[in-house]
Order: sequence, then C-alpha cells, then structure tokens
Amino acid sequence: MTAAVSTTDTPLNASQTRVPGRIGFARKAKAYLALTKPRVIELLLVSTLPTMIYAERGFPSLGLILATLVGGAFAAGSAGSFNCYIDRDIDKLMHRTENRPLVTGEVTPREALVFSWVLGAAAIAILWFGANPLSAWLGLGAIVFYVVIYTIILKRRTAQNIVWGGAAGCFPVLIAWAAVTNTVEWPAVVLFMVIFLWTPPHYWPLSMRYGEDYRNANVPMLGAIAGAKVVSVQVVLYAWAMVACSLLLIPIGGAGWVYTLTAVGAGAWFLYESHALYNRAQGGDVSNKGAMKVFHGSISYLTLLFLALAVDPFIGSAIVGG
Repeated sequence: MTAAVSTTDTPLNASQTRVPGRIGFARKAKAYLALTKPRVIELLLVSTLPTMIYAERGFPSLGLILATLVGGAFAAGSAGSFNCYIDRDIDKLMHRTENRPLVTGEVTPREALVFSWVLGAAAIAILWFGANPLSAWLGLGAIVFYVVIYTIILKRRTAQNIVWGGAAGCFPVLIAWAAVTNTVEWPAVVLFMVIFLWTPPHYWPLSMRYGEDYRNANVPMLGAIAGAKVVSVQVVLYAWAMVACSLLLIPIGGAGWVYTLTAVGAGAWFLYESHALYNRAQGGDVSNKGAMKVFHGSISYLTLLFLALAVDPFIGSAIVGG
C-alpha cells in the first residue's frame, strides 16, 4: 500500500511534454491513474490474495476478496497520489519522474489533493463495510505511514528513509490477514517482516541505478550517497535476514512443503544474486545492469514466495505439527 514505497512506478508517457490548457477525458483519466502508481499497487496486491488464502486455509468468499483487493488498491493509490502531490517539486528535477502528471500539468495540485483524499476515504469505507473495521484501521495506518512517516518526515532527511518508510508496503499482509480472521496473528507478523526486510535489497539497487537523479533532487537515498561497496554489503545483510525470516513461517505459521521448498530455493537464488552484486562491487566492476538485475530479481523472489503461500494450504499438511 504501500510497500512500498516503491520502486516500480513509471511515467505515464516518457515522451509527453507539459500540457497547457484542457486535455481530453481519456488522457485525463490516464493521468489520474498514473498518480496512483499502478505498478506499485500491482506489486502490493501480489501479497494480498495469497495471504488471505493462507489465513483462510482455502478461498475466502468472493465478496471479501473483492472488498479487500479493491480497498487495498485504493489505499495504496491514495498514498501514491499524496506522494506525487508532496514530491512534485523534486519530481521535476529527476529524469525518472519528470513526466509524472503533476510535473507535466495534466493534473493540477488541487485536483491531485482532492483525488488523494477521495480515494483514501473510499478505501477506508470499502474495507470497513466490505471486510471489517480492523482491516480499515490498518488501511488508514498504511496511508498515514507512507505519506507522513516516509514522504514528509524521512525521505528528504535520512538514508534510512526506505528502511522505515518501506514498512508502509508491508501493511497489505496485515490487512489481508485481518480481513479474513478479524485479528493479526504471528504468521501475519512474519510475512510483514519478510516484506520489511525485502524492501532495502529491492530498492537500494534501483537507487544505485538512478543515483544521479536523487543527488540532483537532494534526496539522500543510500544508493545515491554511498558507494557501491557499502550498498552491496547492506543488500547482502538484508537479503540474509529476509530469507531467514521467511523460514520462520514453518514453525510459527504451519507452512507445508510447497512454501518451504520455494522459500529455500528462491531464497538461495536471491542470495546468490545479492552476493554476485557484492563481489562485483568489491571488485569495482558493478554496473547499472548488475544493480537492476538484483532489483528485478527481488520482484521475482517475492512473487514466487507468495505464489507458494497461496498454493501451500491445498497440498500436504504443515511440516511442524502437521
């Protein structure tokens, strides 16, 4: 809703220029959609439905699934839109974000602010009435965390911004678990921590690739202000912590063989890629392509892990206590 905080959003159209005056309905709609950072939403929803299935140990009702997915998507979209509104001054300084709708003029600041509030209110209402009040409060917490803690307080002040700010991207698993069980239990906390530890090795390689952008905007992303040697060490450390945390779902969350084998296999592969980045960085041979390989690999890792989480309840029983 997160997450995260992310990393995978792209401009509406890399070739478009500033738009004076009125624009057509279709282009305006696309501009509003771009404000929500749809690729970030897509990544966050990857963790939502599998968590619901795992919490239910089967498929929840279709109505609950739709309410949770739509409410979660609206919450993430609201947070992303608020982020675009607040960061419009630095977005115009960065090549990666210079074509966002508020920079091009396709959406005015007032329109973006109203849109953000409406989308956030709709998200809370959908989660409250379609799931339960706990999931709605968690949705509100995700928006506040991303907008206030990350965007306003941390992003421009500390290189640890993405570590703590990235916690907003972890809320979807809590929302999903709460929607099904009306509580937050230890397996949900484990999944929360997996995504929390995943965020730095996911985002820091990207910030290495766009380091000049962040330096131009005076945003202290670690990949922009520290050398590749320092960043690669942090990537490896967080990757190890993330994989270790993912295995806690076996004794704590009753995971079976499908999840276990995937967590071990995908974790080993991502650790290999992280260490490869480290070795290249220590040898002074790291490239943007190498950094982006870890970035894209992190997305594949998380997708595989949560896909296994969704399949796990249907095949076999828990390894511990099964």
